[in-house]
Amino acid sequence: MTQPAVVVLRRSILAVFVLGVVGSFAELLLLGHDEDLPQFIPLVLFGVALALLAWAAATGTRPAFLAFRATMALFIVAGLVGSWLHFQANREFQLEVDPSLAGWALLAEALQAKSPPALAPGVMVQLGLLGLAWTFRHPRLESQDPSTRS
Repeated sequence: MTQPAVVVLRRSILAVFVLGVVGSFAELLLLGHDEDLPQFIPLVLFGVALALLAWAAATGTRPAFLAFRATMALFIVAGLVGSWLHFQANREFQLEVDPSLAGWALLAEALQAKSPPALAPGVMVQLGLLGLAWTFRHPRLESQDPSTRS
């Protein structure tokens, strides 16, 4: 018997989410993204998300799914703030290198800098959206009947 397409799609979204979180966590650790408090934020959020997924899988309760959703909102905020912080660091560096930079030229240099990559924290936004997509109209949020788990 084949499973409904929505179940397969939901599980696929979850698999991509988990791979993205584990891969991003490993990458940040390997890059030494743990020098100060703001750099720990994505690492902590990744750990919290995986713990909440384990809670949701173990219990299937509405509070577990709602806590996961709230964490996905924090992923999105963290990604936006992280991109801004990366951009600001690049902007300051570019101005130290060439104080005459301004306007579009400064923006382009800051966005194209390799370290830190200004848009890399956008992965947090993508993962947050994937997590929210996984919970969209999830049966566990609409019913407390254990037979509706997926």
